[in-house]
Amino acid sequence: MTLGSLESSSNISSTFLLSGIPGLEHMHIWISIPLCFIYLVSILGNCTILFIIKTEPSLHEPMYLFLSMLAGTDLGLSLCTLPTVLGIFWIGARDIGHDACFAQLFFIHCLSFLESSVLLSMAFDRFVAICRPLHYASILTNTVIGRIGLASLGRSVALIFPLPFMLKRFPYCGSPVLSHSYCLHQEVMKLACADIKANSVYGMFVIVSTVGIDSLLILFSYALILRTVLSIASRAERFKALNTCVSHICAVLLFYTPMIGLSVIHRFGKQGSHLVQVIMGFVYLLFPPLMNPIVYSVKTKQIRDRVTHAFCC
Repeated sequence: MTLGSLESSSNISSTFLLSGIPGLEHMHIWISIPLCFIYLVSILGNCTILFIIKTEPSLHEPMYLFLSMLAGTDLGLSLCTLPTVLGIFWIGARDIGHDACFAQLFFIHCLSFLESSVLLSMAFDRFVAICRPLHYASILTNTVIGRIGLASLGRSVALIFPLPFMLKRFPYCGSPVLSHSYCLHQEVMKLACADIKANSVYGMFVIVSTVGIDSLLILFSYALILRTVLSIASRAERFKALNTCVSHICAVLLFYTPMIGLSVIHRFGKQGSHLVQVIMGFVYLLFPPLMNPIVYSVKTKQIRDRVTHAFCC
């Protein structure tokens, strides 16, 4: 073995280093307080939504079954990042092994793309409810909803499953520092001491075939919904129909806006502020699970009434 190969092998890292908020390391213990609050509200909020829908027979309808899928996905996302985020801000535990990192990014990306599928399913639910109201019960049966859920999960798992294995084959040398408090594919692959073109191309394919297609279909669904609503003669009925979509539109914006922003920063914002990238990463993974239960509790009367009843009695 040559001296050069010995030096190269000695520089190969067996762990990655996660990061908190740069320049504010001395404030991490204080920053952990709002982070703990966000995680607590997210977990309790989504568990409450799941519990109410499960225990209330009148909510066993398509709209609420899809909402339970969204709450379950958000709960999973919160639990995926909680150990590493709080580990950094509480005790400064930055090290994460390769296998643990690959497992975490698998679940983060799988659940993120599953949420995109669930939001598309919810858009389809609103489309059928407004544009085909007489056929709503016959189209969205429990069997169909179950198949939609399994298809969404199957698509996410099938597309993300190769990523850990594609990353595992690389050697990682030099500085093993990641920008976030959790692992993401687009970040980890940049630390590889090898050609990452295949990973980059496949990552782009996954994004286009999930988030790209889903977002376009959601826009198309709302274009059809808007056309149907505008054809309704009564202004009050138009407002009532659109009001049923407000919660879903908020959920779509909460999910896609930070995801697109983070993707743009990772790919094109190399000269931008690192702090902006870190904050956008937190918004991307923490904000939707926090806000979705709040939005649906406030804007959906049936959920609001049962949440109020559960906490006031």
